[in-house]
Amino acid sequence: MNLVKTSILSFIATAVKMLAGLVINKAIAILIGPGGLAMIGQFQNFYMVTSTIAQGGINSGITKYTAEYFDNDGKRTELWSTSLRITLLFSCIVSLFLIVGSTIWSKFIFGNANYNYVFRVLGCTVILFSLNQLLLSVINGLKEIRKFITINITQSIYSLLFTTLLIYFFGLNGALFALVTNQSVIFLIVLWYLRKHPLITFARFRKKWENEQAKKLLQFSLMSLISAFCLPVSQIVIRDYVAKVYSWDYAGYWQAMTYISTTYLLVITTALSIYYLPRLSEINNKKELRSELLNGYKIIIPIVSLMAFVIYLLREHIMLILFSANFSPMLSLFKWQMIGDVIKIISWLIAYIMLAKAMTKSFIITEVLFAVSFCILSISAVSFFGFKGLSYAFAINYFIYFWVVLLVVWKKVI
Repeated sequence: MNLVKTSILSFIATAVKMLAGLVINKAIAILIGPGGLAMIGQFQNFYMVTSTIAQGGINSGITKYTAEYFDNDGKRTELWSTSLRITLLFSCIVSLFLIVGSTIWSKFIFGNANYNYVFRVLGCTVILFSLNQLLLSVINGLKEIRKFITINITQSIYSLLFTTLLIYFFGLNGALFALVTNQSVIFLIVLWYLRKHPLITFARFRKKWENEQAKKLLQFSLMSLISAFCLPVSQIVIRDYVAKVYSWDYAGYWQAMTYISTTYLLVITTALSIYYLPRLSEINNKKELRSELLNGYKIIIPIVSLMAFVIYLLREHIMLILFSANFSPMLSLFKWQMIGDVIKIISWLIAYIMLAKAMTKSFIITEVLFAVSFCILSISAVSFFGFKGLSYAFAINYFIYFWVVLLVVWKKVI
């Protein structure tokens, strides 16, 4: 399956996910308001960090090496068995920390202990989430794109129904509870869906631990954990700063802008993770790698540029449809946020090569460096330009990031 077909299937899955997100965010905007949206954003960032740690940060590695071992059943079985043990180990450790430290985490994220139960529930369900992601990574590595997309669509529909109902009846508490339980239920659905799969069987996860596979996976673990830590933590810092300088409502406006960017770019980022990572992992020839990269630019950049331009033109309508008139201050963020989104995808096409080729040191340095620079630029830009400075900082940060990753990858790989 090529990039075009993958992108089309990704678009279908993303369209369903976007529709689900539209309804969910509309419910949050009307029933909870901008402040509630900001609090949910804070928790989502925390959830992203803890769930990645619980997975051991190895999911990209599982996808890469499952694709690499397409003709070596023995190596693939060793990989999956070792992956399961790493996932179970990390999940149990994270679960313990979440349950025991629930009150501390609640005070850290929300400023009070009222939501400690959310962290306890997350501690009980995080292992199911991790196992679900492990299976999805295996499916992705096997390049069973239709199966992967079908599961993602199912997840979006379930999330829409369950989350909307909980928000309607329980408000912010319902939204938080839905966040920590959605993926656990999906895991049970995935197990049923794969019950007759010819390759993904329980026996293939029961082999002994293999140090060779563990070393390879833990290289990705370090990269994934750093990546999962840097962006969410930088967003938590920025959101907290905006809340202190302005209010939690303004933090909610920025969260809404971030949500729009993340949602419409899903069609691109999903295609990259489903097609590009396994594909780049297979390529060992520099000429072929350059050709694949150029092909990506020809197809993806015009698409993302057009999407960004249309969203900018329709920004007021999009704000009213997704949120409400109360979110009008976010309109000042659209222009440079859209420009930054285009630069972001241009950068990510190159950055994926670092991930696929296990350029651990380079990947970690760039992730940490630009998470820190994002915080510094955002705080500085807000000081000089006010609230809209957040979008300036976003675009500038990715512009610098592009040139740095291009230089790093060009010297070592391309």
